[in-house]
Amino acid sequence: MDLKTSPKDKFFIVQIIFFVLGLGTLLPWNFFINSIPYFEDRLSGNISASRNGTEPIADHWRFANWMTLLAMLPLLLFTCLNSILYPRVPQNARIAGSLFGILILFMLTTVLVKITMEPLAFFMTTMATIWFINSFGAVLQGSLFGLIGLLPAKYSSVFMSGQGVAGIFAALAAILAKISGVSKEATALGYFITPCLVIFLTIILYFILPRLEFAKYHFAKSQQMPPTKESNTELLSSDENKSKEKIKGEASLISLEDGQDKVEKTSSLLKVFSKIWMTAISTCLVFTVTLSVFPAITAKVSSQMEEGQWKEYFTPVACFLLFNIMDWLGRSITAVYMWPRRRVPLLVMVLLRVAFIPLFVFCNVKERLHGFTVFQHDGWYILFMILFAFSNGYLVTLCMCYAPKQVSTRDAETAGAIMAFFLSLGLALGAALSFAIRMMI
Repeated sequence: MDLKTSPKDKFFIVQIIFFVLGLGTLLPWNFFINSIPYFEDRLSGNISASRNGTEPIADHWRFANWMTLLAMLPLLLFTCLNSILYPRVPQNARIAGSLFGILILFMLTTVLVKITMEPLAFFMTTMATIWFINSFGAVLQGSLFGLIGLLPAKYSSVFMSGQGVAGIFAALAAILAKISGVSKEATALGYFITPCLVIFLTIILYFILPRLEFAKYHFAKSQQMPPTKESNTELLSSDENKSKEKIKGEASLISLEDGQDKVEKTSSLLKVFSKIWMTAISTCLVFTVTLSVFPAITAKVSSQMEEGQWKEYFTPVACFLLFNIMDWLGRSITAVYMWPRRRVPLLVMVLLRVAFIPLFVFCNVKERLHGFTVFQHDGWYILFMILFAFSNGYLVTLCMCYAPKQVSTRDAETAGAIMAFFLSLGLALGAALSFAIRMMI
């Protein structure tokens, strides 16, 4: 194949495929989370006995708490393992295998809706399913981030945009289910069947991807050529610029050291991390701040309205739907505009998001035991949510776009895997921090 001239992405087919791949990575888990009422209702309905005679079995088992724990642990563990072991496991095995694994688990969960089981057996089966879904999801996401690193930066934006749309679909589905008034069992069936169809479509598109000339060109280039020059995503500090050779036009993201050896083998994890550590830390901090208040604190904020439908739909609309829409917009806008292009200003912007923690804490939080409310009006909460969600999507997508371009083409997949690990680390740290913040209110 001639690697001198890049073919065009005809009809944006590769972009569409990566959008669906992004959708497929998060849609299943988003729908699974929306099914929590079904799981708790089934556990409570099957056995009414409780630890003290009055507490439902679902509360006794702390389903939501165990669900969160058994989601975060494998996500962090297998993302770490994926970044270490990915050179030893073929890409197709990691990506296709994970997709088939998630599909089988969701098919099993769908079948269980119609099967009568003892609560303990149902609980243990569900917890095992949660563990393996997130294990496969961690490998899938880390592998896809590495694969995207071989393509131009805008394809990372498209992938992240697909992930954002997954949240919107889930939020809309929850609102529609609430409006329709259908049973929790029927709702759960819809929640489980929909991801099965999306995953099946994702598998088909993944196998089509390597057959497309545009994708084939970039995947082959990572094996046969030295680092590429990304003219539209500069992310170099002023000190680094002094040690790089001057290039006509916009500056390249790839260091001079990487460009000197055109046949260099894949670098070690530590060597790759040393080049992207600031971007990786930024990604981790974005999600740490986000998960520290969303949804643990933001979902506890109530409307100032004393009664009416707006009060009933305030949390589904102003919290979940608004967050997912603005997060998606933030992810999507990076496809046409990227700023800042340097690591230090990017890190500063990430650190400024810490201000959202006290802003939400001083909103109209229900069941407040400590402190006081400063921002009583719904408008303040909505404004904070818009800025909070948009900055989350925008900044994390910048980080995920920039990191693979800070290393050689051969190391782009390693960089993507490292970034996926720090993304998962941020989720875990944010979830842990949310417990402490909730106790302070």
